[in-house]
Amino acid sequence: MAATLPGPDGRHRCKWCAAAPAFLAYHDTEWGFPVADDQRLFEKLCLEAFQSGLSWRTILDKRENFRTAFHGFDFDRVARFTGDDVERLHANAGIVRHRGKIQAVITNAQRAQEMVRQEGSLAAYVWRFEPKAEDLAVPQTASVSAASIAMSKDLKARGWAFVGPTTVYAFMQAMGLINDHAEGCHVRAEAARARAAFTPPT
Repeated sequence: MAATLPGPDGRHRCKWCAAAPAFLAYHDTEWGFPVADDQRLFEKLCLEAFQSGLSWRTILDKRENFRTAFHGFDFDRVARFTGDDVERLHANAGIVRHRGKIQAVITNAQRAQEMVRQEGSLAAYVWRFEPKAEDLAVPQTASVSAASIAMSKDLKARGWAFVGPTTVYAFMQAMGLINDHAEGCHVRAEAARARAAFTPPT
């Protein structure tokens, strides 16, 4: 079965991005491109946690609402949220109203602050887990990997919540640690060029 489909412009893309109109721009401009910005990395870990048990379409449709609710995922601000903020967010119909996941964002914001103090940046930490080329699966055939398992285990040991291996693997795909665009997808080469020009932070 083909892993790509022609898009509106005739160019082939990963089949999944045809499932919803919003997926097209996300696939073409974000998914699989390397990211070194701490705030974006934190946001994506949080959104992947919210996706657990749901579809990415649900989360992407609500992404701007999430950004407003969590102050753009500025973890220094979110780390100061209180129980009142949890109640406020739990009543916010614009996001996913899951108390445990909301609390996890606050907990993880506090852990992110600790990580910056200990490691220099979230980016420096995250990119240590970039898998070697020989360890990568055929594109879009895996949902976990040795690298995502290792990162998940380490994050949990540091006190992070909702960071299981599958969540971390999806995060790695999206943030460019893995170029998981299907063979034949025209964006795969673009993501590869972006990765070649990218210097992982240390």
